[in-house]
Amino acid sequence: MTPAAPPRPPARLAADVARPLTLSDEAKALLTPTATARQFFDTLAAAPLPDDAIRFLAAALPKREAVWWGHTCLVGALPKPLPESAARALAAAEKWVKDPSEANRRAAGDAADLAGHGAPAGCLAAGAFWSGGSLAPPNLPPVPPRDDLTGQAVAGALFLAVAGLPAPAAARQRFLAAGADIASGRVKV
Repeated sequence: MTPAAPPRPPARLAADVARPLTLSDEAKALLTPTATARQFFDTLAAAPLPDDAIRFLAAALPKREAVWWGHTCLVGALPKPLPESAARALAAAEKWVKDPSEANRRAAGDAADLAGHGAPAGCLAAGAFWSGGSLAPPNLPPVPPRDDLTGQAVAGALFLAVAGLPAPAAARQRFLAAGADIASGRVKV
């Protein structure tokens, strides 16, 4: 007899995810006390409130999935060829997603600093660095990051990328579709 699969964790409530976020008044009006994170994301995407949906999904996804979503979107959206520092930042974020070791997390932080936190790839790599561990150098007492920093960085990376595109509304929709695929498990990390 095959043992039963462990129970799935309960769905997170949208209100818990949304609490630290800066959402529009229109988005806040759509938030109900019993809505799950997925239900609220779908509501925001259909409203359409794409910026709120991006901000919310970046916070709702597990950190590795959020960084993977950002990476997937940036690889398809950023103009080629990328500057070397941006390419390194994207590669560092991808490496951390595939192997979330402390060494890879710190390497993503270094790559973010080189690319710049005001650039999409640098912002995304910072999201990987801010996923856990300590923000302080290894020889100093630990300074843990706030839990919401990865989501903020991923959303920031996507907003920075959209700002440089000729069709930002279409890009937002592509980003949301990619995020929905990751959130639903259709695309695996």
